[in-house]
Amino acid sequence: MSCVRKLPKRTKSQELVYQEQCKIVAQENGKRIGLEGDPDLQFLLKGGDLLKVKSRSWRKTRYFRLNEDCKTVWQQTSKTFKSDSSFSLEDMDSVRYGRQTEGLQKYTDSSADDRCFSIIFKGRRKNLDLIASSKEEAKRWVSGLEKVMTVMHSLNRQQNSEHWIYNCMRKADKNADNKMSLKELKHFLRQINIEVDDSYAEMLFKKCDTSNSGTLEGSEIKHFYDLLTYREEMDAIYGKYASTNGQISSSDLLNFLQKEQKEPVSLEHAKKLIEKYEVDETSKQNTYMSKDGFLVYLNHEEGSIFNPAHKPIYQDMHRPLNHYFISSSHNTYLMEDQLKGPSSTEAYIKALVKSCRCVELDCWDGANGEPVIYHGHTLTSKVLFKDVIKAIKEYAFKTSQYPVILSLENHCSIEQQKIMAHHLTSILGSALLTQPLGHQMPNTFPGPEELKGRFLIKGKRLNKLDAAFNNNTTDDVDSVSEEDEAAELKEAEQKPKEKSSKKIKLAKELSDLVIYCKSVHFSNFEHSRDYHAFYEMASFKESKAMNLAENSATPFVHHNMDNLSRIYPAGSRTDSSNYNPVPLWNAGCQIVALNFQTPGKEMDLNQARFLPNGKCGYILKPEFQRDPASQFDPKNLRVGPWLKKKTLHVMIISAQQLPKINKDKQKSIVDPQVRVEIYGVPDDNASKQTHHIDNNGFNPVWNTKFQFTIHVPELALVRFVVEDYDAASPNDLVGLYTLPFTSMQNGYRHVPLLTKRGNLIPSAGLFVHIMALDV
Repeated sequence: MSCVRKLPKRTKSQELVYQEQCKIVAQENGKRIGLEGDPDLQFLLKGGDLLKVKSRSWRKTRYFRLNEDCKTVWQQTSKTFKSDSSFSLEDMDSVRYGRQTEGLQKYTDSSADDRCFSIIFKGRRKNLDLIASSKEEAKRWVSGLEKVMTVMHSLNRQQNSEHWIYNCMRKADKNADNKMSLKELKHFLRQINIEVDDSYAEMLFKKCDTSNSGTLEGSEIKHFYDLLTYREEMDAIYGKYASTNGQISSSDLLNFLQKEQKEPVSLEHAKKLIEKYEVDETSKQNTYMSKDGFLVYLNHEEGSIFNPAHKPIYQDMHRPLNHYFISSSHNTYLMEDQLKGPSSTEAYIKALVKSCRCVELDCWDGANGEPVIYHGHTLTSKVLFKDVIKAIKEYAFKTSQYPVILSLENHCSIEQQKIMAHHLTSILGSALLTQPLGHQMPNTFPGPEELKGRFLIKGKRLNKLDAAFNNNTTDDVDSVSEEDEAAELKEAEQKPKEKSSKKIKLAKELSDLVIYCKSVHFSNFEHSRDYHAFYEMASFKESKAMNLAENSATPFVHHNMDNLSRIYPAGSRTDSSNYNPVPLWNAGCQIVALNFQTPGKEMDLNQARFLPNGKCGYILKPEFQRDPASQFDPKNLRVGPWLKKKTLHVMIISAQQLPKINKDKQKSIVDPQVRVEIYGVPDDNASKQTHHIDNNGFNPVWNTKFQFTIHVPELALVRFVVEDYDAASPNDLVGLYTLPFTSMQNGYRHVPLLTKRGNLIPSAGLFVHIMALDV
């Protein structure tokens, strides 16, 4: 139910009753999320006028408030109140206080700074820039929205599920009388993504309408809810282990954890789970776990497929930097494609808060002596280099403290290179690494732990790193060969016979900032081994890197034991599409740069690779990719420490509350099917899928079993994909989840589901049984 929904015109008394109902709904939802009576929530529910800013000339006062569902914000979109719209808190990424977006910095004066705030959306939706009437009001909006977002994000799947079903019931209650007619019940079932025939709906209705009143109310609605959310598979699992007066005792729970979940835990741990998750106080006192408590436990992180022990930083972070996979972005400045898409500081912010640790800056001469960043020789817009550095400084370490590499593609004149160096040193300050760590020339990289909070510049250098210690003088300007994408870009514009080694002039001020990531040309592995120092690194176009990974995998693995390698997408990918990063991780490549702005399977795999270890952007490579004695070859799996063969048994049991795909058509219900995919070394790549289920996105059941053989588990990723089956056209994505094989938990587990852009779908998920056995 929504107070702003267009309804038949009400009398004055009906309107008062309706508004009172809205207050009751808001109170009930506030209670559900633990904010009953909270003053910040009350402020948001009341709402108020804010000045919406789109340009210097477009500034309009609009009324905003939190809807009574506590999940959506309503905004007036015309002065006459005839038009309105709302957006979900789930679509919001963050709220920023002050003039912290390009729009507010461009279109407002600094005097308004303490009255400004912005709502940042996920994906490509534009920011919502707002100005409040006072500093206090702006802070109230920011703190209130942040509080509700934090609370909503902290709800477990069961709480999200209850909240979602409750609000769907409210929306189905068209006349807001707290009763449900048969017609409203049918509408509600369509709302929650399930299609039933009229006879089943009538049977369900009559079963619950014990008062024979023709409507469901009070305890009858509760009975209907219980029937609807009943999960037969949970009853079967609970019944199997509930050997103490029909309930699960602490000993029964221990038996379940050890036998089914394969967890090496103690009786004390089982008792702690009961204390933590049991909802009935009497059962808790007797150290029993009821069915409800069991379901709550399985819906929390202990019951998730992702091992909670891998959620914090758990790996050794003192190894040399090149011993890690590093989350990396290509053309970071782009929001869309690389022909005419906008360049923006927002793109850097979005990548950095996703723990991207290597960003690219494509630098060109700009007007008024200020260098700019954009995709050269295209229609992409330009953004000032100094504004990008300011944004990077502000957001680099919000979600990860580990070092950020700034990969410079330098097309600038000497004069503007000096300006670049000035901005880097003045804005980044002491966080910018300008000297190797220690007091003598190192022979290997420091680790991420030693480089916490530091920025590293990747680019050309005029001399060896030794010069940082022996005060060797270097000319203020000299020429160096032009490598990487800069050379590729120029070569593409020339005729084949004109191609030759290009030279660019490099300013000493910029050169001296390159410490551990000096860009050099790659000839072959032998040349690199004999002539390149550890800090000298090459960048490879995807086709070159894929060829080396395919045909010279073992030498490539060894090269990456000594040096860093950066891989970037082909210039022909003008739509900013991505390549498959897995073969390059298999070859030990650290900086596998992807277009973060482009959702798809490749970015799913990248998100999964960096999911464990605190999502810090660094993942320690397997020992066999770091040991000089290793002869690992992903294509030829001879006996070695990498060969830890496993049989993976996956049972897709059921799904819960899958989102509707076609929301414009009320009667459109998904026909879900699930595909399980394995990505890793070539012998491990596989895919299997269930049958589809007609017209049920609410609680479909498959009970379908799959079996996979995994040869190199440390490099394998497991991907669950739920699609809406369509016989006549390509299936639509419903949700997905990908994680490393080594981060999976055995037993009965819930699998969260994400959107194509990697955002959580709060109430949706799969229920599976996982068993990985040694062969």
